[in-house]
Amino acid sequence: MPETITQAITSELSRNIQLSIWILLLPLFSFLIQIIFGKKMQAVNPAFATILPFAAIFSGLAMSTVIFTDLVVNRYDPNHLEVWDFSWVFFAIPQMKISMGIMIDNMTAIMLMVVTLISSLVHLFSFEYMKGDPRFSRFYAFLSVFSFSMLGLVLSHSLFGLYIFWELVGLSSFLLIGFWFEKDTAADACKKAFLTNRIGDIGMFLGILIVFITVGTLVLPSIGESEGVYALVEKGELAGTMLTLAGIGLFCGAIGKSAQFPLHVWLPDAMEGPTPVSALIHAATMVAAGVYLVARIFPILTPDSMLVIAYIGGFTAFFAATIAITQNDIKKVLAYSTISQLGYMIMGLGVGAYSAAFFHLVTHAMFKACLFLGSGSVIHAMHHALHHLHDHHTDPQDMRNMGGLKNKLPITYGTFLIATCAIAGVPFFSGFLSKDAILAGSLAFSMSHTSHFILPVFGFGAALMTAFYMFRIIWMTFHGEPQKKEIYDEIHHENPIQITLPLMILAGLSFWIWWAPKDILSFIVGANAENSWFLHLIALPKIAVAETHELLEHLEHYTHAAHIPATVISLIVAGTGILASYLMYQKKSLSADDWAKRMGILYTLSFNKYYVDEFYVNVLVKGFLLNLNNLLAWTDRVIVDGIVNLTASLTVFVSKISGLFDKYVVDLLVNASGFSMRAAGMVLTFFQTGKAQNYFAFTVLGILALLTMIVM
Repeated sequence: MPETITQAITSELSRNIQLSIWILLLPLFSFLIQIIFGKKMQAVNPAFATILPFAAIFSGLAMSTVIFTDLVVNRYDPNHLEVWDFSWVFFAIPQMKISMGIMIDNMTAIMLMVVTLISSLVHLFSFEYMKGDPRFSRFYAFLSVFSFSMLGLVLSHSLFGLYIFWELVGLSSFLLIGFWFEKDTAADACKKAFLTNRIGDIGMFLGILIVFITVGTLVLPSIGESEGVYALVEKGELAGTMLTLAGIGLFCGAIGKSAQFPLHVWLPDAMEGPTPVSALIHAATMVAAGVYLVARIFPILTPDSMLVIAYIGGFTAFFAATIAITQNDIKKVLAYSTISQLGYMIMGLGVGAYSAAFFHLVTHAMFKACLFLGSGSVIHAMHHALHHLHDHHTDPQDMRNMGGLKNKLPITYGTFLIATCAIAGVPFFSGFLSKDAILAGSLAFSMSHTSHFILPVFGFGAALMTAFYMFRIIWMTFHGEPQKKEIYDEIHHENPIQITLPLMILAGLSFWIWWAPKDILSFIVGANAENSWFLHLIALPKIAVAETHELLEHLEHYTHAAHIPATVISLIVAGTGILASYLMYQKKSLSADDWAKRMGILYTLSFNKYYVDEFYVNVLVKGFLLNLNNLLAWTDRVIVDGIVNLTASLTVFVSKISGLFDKYVVDLLVNASGFSMRAAGMVLTFFQTGKAQNYFAFTVLGILALLTMIVM
């Protein structure tokens, strides 16, 4: 008999499992208390509305550190795994058992640290950034439920539990992106994010169903080792068709959550939410979920599904970077940067650079959170300056209104510069290690499969543009002469410690030293990321598909050979991008306006984001879906309603005929029968009088009649 929930909870649990349960539940308790009593606490003192949510997530960070220390520092075992599960739903058929539970391995331990650390810093940052907002307590409640959802997703040991928390993450993002719902742009952005992700989630749901039907289990540690996988793979059916469909279906969910082309359109609009929300979504939570999902289903990916993943990721990395280079809204640039960097990670998984992709997910969380919170620090200062000037028209996020802010916001500038160096791939920063590991993987894949040479072109091209547009932010925002002198003069000092402390912590984690190879000296004299301790910590899972296993073994030789060329090319493209941005936006020996004119239609397409949103609205929504809706409405009105109305008219006509038949035939027969019975009754009443003398008389008359008949 399947184990019940009560039995599972009362069974002996390891310390790490117990801690993970508390890590998961504390933000949920915080949300419940905050949503019920938060408004009253805010009325007493706004600080009271922040104490419980921050304490909950910071306690989770402390407990995550304990788990991380145990698994990563003490054990350093890539294959370590702890699982606790219970039966969520079960039927009479044993194969229909659906489990939920918690899984802890090195990847889980690292993700717990990333999510709780970024969430804690965002909670701290928000105290100053959101101060004075009338829905201050509700904002912290939504942050808590967001953290709960993402932590549940990370801890889930099955696709079933992961999907539940996956949808909760979508709901949480809807609430936070549309937090300022009184603005039409924010209300539209949250609906756009929610609906766009539903498209990807349909594919993910179908993928889960295919896995459950064909593999027979949704439990992640077992999904690549189940008897169902190997039985069907041996027949050649699952590996060739069903696993490919399952992998692509599940990847559709990642396309939505991780904003890959063509479902990338929601992420830039998500900037309508508060800036701390942008940092949380872009760095450690929602968008990371897609990459995490692909990493978890990696054991059942076929070469065909991996190729689809690689091309979508590579194209997205390049495509989003071409948009970022022309945007002027500082948060929009960072948004397209996130899409591009996620494309790197997805491409890395597609080309088999499994550990490198997850490595970049972690380093990206640190420097991208620093960049978003740094932009928030700039916007916060701009807002205050514009408020003092009573200027409600100037856009505080437009870099063309900034300039020279390094003198006013030195800490923000220093931390932003460090994070920029990391994302641009400058040596001695974390991004140099992790991104180059992915680029080496893509180069190795093209060396092994020369027909796919475009993948490293996507990767290195995106790296060139990343260095360009990120340092473009540096020059336009922090260097040069102030573009708006009156705004510049109103910014008197750096932001408070609640804003700058998270920036300093995240900037510190963007240096290479935390992720460097074991032999630091060899790295300093020119080695690359190939020997990083992090890459060896995340073990490649057991691959169920023989073709994929052979592919990865074949790539191993090329990967080692590709690291040095990838490092050299990466340094060249990063240096070229930085130099080009310096000449164009700092030294101004190259004219940005002239180059924009030279690029012509390419610049116009990039600046207008290739009109993808317009295509969706005018062609897909208005052109196709609206016309389809009108066609269906016409079909309903003319054909369906016509058939219904015709049926009704025929029914009325038949009912009238039936009524006439009933009136003149049935009723006539009934009335005639009744009349005859009545007449007969009246005759009989003459004889049936009830008087004995009458009956005697009738008897005598009868006898006389009989005698008469006899005589005659």
